[in-house]
Amino acid sequence: MSGAESFVPTPLMLSDTARARLRTLIEEEGNPALKLRVYVTGGGCSGFQYGFDFAEEVGEDDALIEFGDVAMVVDALSYQYLVGSTVDFEEGLAGTRFLVQNPNATTTCGCGASFMV
Repeated sequence: MSGAESFVPTPLMLSDTARARLRTLIEEEGNPALKLRVYVTGGGCSGFQYGFDFAEEVGEDDALIEFGDVAMVVDALSYQYLVGSTVDFEEGLAGTRFLVQNPNATTTCGCGASFMV
């Protein structure tokens, strides 16, 4: 991958709350190489849904977005739907979860887990 292909023109953001939670999860796993993988899949009540996972490896088509001691990984297909978004973490009635605040979404479901562009 050339430098032009890995350039992230409008980065995704990771809130302070999400950074703190990610640090905690990495410490609990005892693996500083872990990164938060954020992705979009088809489905959900609004057409697309967000997914979160841990990743140790960064693929050729992945964007790696670093925030000091923590990082996010987003595949090229998902990235187009997430440009300009902020990944946050909340604890509430719906439980504890990572979520995406996506300015590209024209419609979202009530729980915020799925969206339409």
